Amino acid sequence: MGVADIPEVRELERSTFSTGWQEEAFNTELTQNPTAHYLVMRAEHGQLVGYCGFWLVQDEAHVTSIAIHAGHRGRQLGKRLMLAMVRRAAEHGALWMTLEVRADNAAAQQMYKQFGFARVGIRPKYYEGSVDAWIMWAGNLHSESYRERLRCLDTRRDRDE
Repeated sequence: MGVADIPEVRELERSTFSTGWQEEAFNTELTQNPTAHYLVMRAEHGQLVGYCGFWLVQDEAHVTSIAIHAGHRGRQLGKRLMLAMVRRAAEHGALWMTLEVRADNAAAQQMYKQFGFARVGIRPKYYEGSVDAWIMWAGNLHSESYRERLRCLDTRRDRDE
């Protein structure tokens, strides 16, 4: 993701999340936060269909966000974007990944479980002051068993398309 992508990413944020980041926050992430890593996904014709990001602090990657445009959901694009993000985090030295997910977002939880994330805690009323967040962790990203998990997910993705 580059600064030029921010307006489209912000629009995707507004359409996906009830509370989202402002353009200034994305700009700060891209230009002033050395721990921030963001990716965008575009359709063949150039339309932004998704984005994701994480912060890398020592050997831990914290997923900040992942979103797929509503008109493109159900096509395994979230899985493809997550796969790219996990691989990027591992390339940058992450051994572990963590994230928060809404307790009422079963589809996202299921996808994260495919990537080896397990629920390790709850943040009460984390979203909008009313919806709990599940704290989930995955790792060791460099182990042979985890790399095999990613290979299987990648192979399955290819068959699903």
